[in-house]
Amino acid sequence: MAEEKNVETAEEQAPPAEAEAPAEQAQDEQGAEAAPAEQAEVYEAELPEAIETVSKARGGQIDVLLDTSMPVEVSLGSVELQVRELLQVSPGSVITLDKQAGEPLDLYLKGIRFATAELVLADEKLGVRIKEILPRRKSDQAKPA
Repeated sequence: MAEEKNVETAEEQAPPAEAEAPAEQAQDEQGAEAAPAEQAEVYEAELPEAIETVSKARGGQIDVLLDTSMPVEVSLGSVELQVRELLQVSPGSVITLDKQAGEPLDLYLKGIRFATAELVLADEKLGVRIKEILPRRKSDQAKPA
């Protein structure tokens, strides 16, 4: 039968030590035929407060680009579900993502992963604190004309 998948939102992430299930239990659940579905334990995440830092902008021709907006996407994680599982989703359902609680989030600019970050609380809103700017790969760089 289909394996039950659950999602934890940023507000409901389980602490890493308590979120891990023994490998034997995971194998038993996968092999079980029509076993009753168990509810995942859901915890509220304690997020650190964000501290704003400002970088100094350089003058010159780059000033034209400074007011340009660029969409940045933040990925908490992903999961692949069967249509059968999607049809069973209802308010209160939990879908477990492929990342562990506390694991860095991925930031994307135009589909290219450029940084990792952690989830924070900034003025009662969710935010991300940049942990690492990733080095550019040659395949990501524009080719000369």
